[in-house]
Amino acid sequence: MKIDGRFWLTKDNESFLGSGRIELLKKIENTGSINAAAKEMKMSYKAAWERINSMNKLADEPLITRTTGGKGGGGTTLTPYAYELIKTYDRLNEVHRQFIDRFAEAGDDAEHLAKILNRTFLTTSARNQIPSTINSIKINGLNADIELAMFKECSITSTITEKSTKNMLLHTDSKVYAIIKSSDINILNEAPSPNKNINIIEGVIESIEISQDSLEVAFRINENILLIALLDKESAASLKKGAKAYALINTNNIIIGL
Repeated sequence: MKIDGRFWLTKDNESFLGSGRIELLKKIENTGSINAAAKEMKMSYKAAWERINSMNKLADEPLITRTTGGKGGGGTTLTPYAYELIKTYDRLNEVHRQFIDRFAEAGDDAEHLAKILNRTFLTTSARNQIPSTINSIKINGLNADIELAMFKECSITSTITEKSTKNMLLHTDSKVYAIIKSSDINILNEAPSPNKNINIIEGVIESIEISQDSLEVAFRINENILLIALLDKESAASLKKGAKAYALINTNNIIIGL
């Protein structure tokens, strides 16, 4: 047995978009005809039109445009609004499938499912929570070095216990979060010598906010990833907004979350 579930979007408490209706719209897009789309889906023209009519009644704008006669003999095309709905549905359905796949790890084990649910809805106070993908796992005695790809050109290493790796069912290509406290990040103007226990990440200082005892530094890695570091005034005195810099993070200070 495994956990499964269907994804529907409703509106005004009525079924609006589901996989079958989205498939019908896509086939209309490909064939330029409701009749041809219905035949490909092995349904009657009447059934196809009823689905379209049902969607149109709930939609904020028409989903199709019909033309008759003319050089091409007429046909049916989707409106820009329909294309946006398809795009939205596909993205939400992808997230829903990832959600279900995560729960499917539990099989028919209710206790395992409860643990997955607890992790899924866990929130933390850490300022830095970066979506990442596991590139590799290297077991070193009681510990495991987990290489995390934050994006194609940048990866970091997290050192956790080997037992945690097994308990979390981590494996290559797992989608996880790299969770880092702002106080566990140091920012330097120049790159230090390589150290296997320290992640060194190049970026740009986007902003510096000064409080009575400390500095909050926003460190931009790329357009999608921004790290927040909390530093003492003395150690950060030479940092300048807009300057290239390096973020240093100990491998033991990166928590992995699911």
